[in-house]
Amino acid sequence: MIALQARANGELSLRLDNAPQAALISFSSGLFFIAIYASLNEKVKTGLRQLRTAVSRKEIPRWRLLAGALGGCFVALQTSIVPLIGVALYSVASIAGQAATSLIVDRIGLTGGGPKSISFRRVSAALVTILAVLVSVWDKLAGIDFAHLAVVFAVLAGAFVGVQRALNGQINEFSGESYATSLLNFITGTSFLAAFVALLVIFGSIELQPLPMGPWWIYTGGIMGVIYIAFTSLIVQHLGVLTFTLISVGGQLIGSLLLDLYAPSEGITVSGYLVTGILMTYLGVIIGGVNQSRRARI
Repeated sequence: MIALQARANGELSLRLDNAPQAALISFSSGLFFIAIYASLNEKVKTGLRQLRTAVSRKEIPRWRLLAGALGGCFVALQTSIVPLIGVALYSVASIAGQAATSLIVDRIGLTGGGPKSISFRRVSAALVTILAVLVSVWDKLAGIDFAHLAVVFAVLAGAFVGVQRALNGQINEFSGESYATSLLNFITGTSFLAAFVALLVIFGSIELQPLPMGPWWIYTGGIMGVIYIAFTSLIVQHLGVLTFTLISVGGQLIGSLLLDLYAPSEGITVSGYLVTGILMTYLGVIIGGVNQSRRARI
């Protein structure tokens, strides 16, 4: 789903020629769909009431409800950094940030599923996954103008994602309904991006563009984000952020491979580096994630 969403949002950004506006459209469309679903679903309403009760009882700090703003920060950084260092290097740096942060938030128990030890096996799994992503884009790194500060911010963007997943897991523990957690994320994320785009317009950095007429699938990024966040907030409670990150990176690489094989963008080819990276990613899952999660449940 990450690969499909990236393809849809990327095409929308290309047709708009305005990446921040494309990010806002994606988030706001997701908010539109999840708001309709929430208004018709009693479980979501119950989840929001349970979350409000938890906040009033101070069982969960209010600041943790701003997890969606981290998603907005991630998208804002992404749209700003990718033009500077390219998608390949950005992916390597941001996933490195995700993997490193996942170890930390799992250790302190920020997911709501309890602390998880930082063992040699889990560190090795994270390192193998980072190396796998590097290998998968190795043939695309040549000729990149290396911008040190931009890479640092790409790592920071990945760290935002790791923390967001952890906070969503904790929010979901109190709401008991993953789509209630998703709704909260889209409210805060859309609000952040709306303010961000407004500032860019005020200072003359961008101009708002009319919506392109099609194709229809360029507007599906928001609804895929709704489903993804709902799944994430539920899964990380059981697997932890690191294991989820390992598996989701593998899924992202496979999704990208299938898209490049059967519906490639102009100039995109599948290399042996990408296939090797996918295999190494799942080696990382085997090393560190799945078996430990099974033992924890037992």
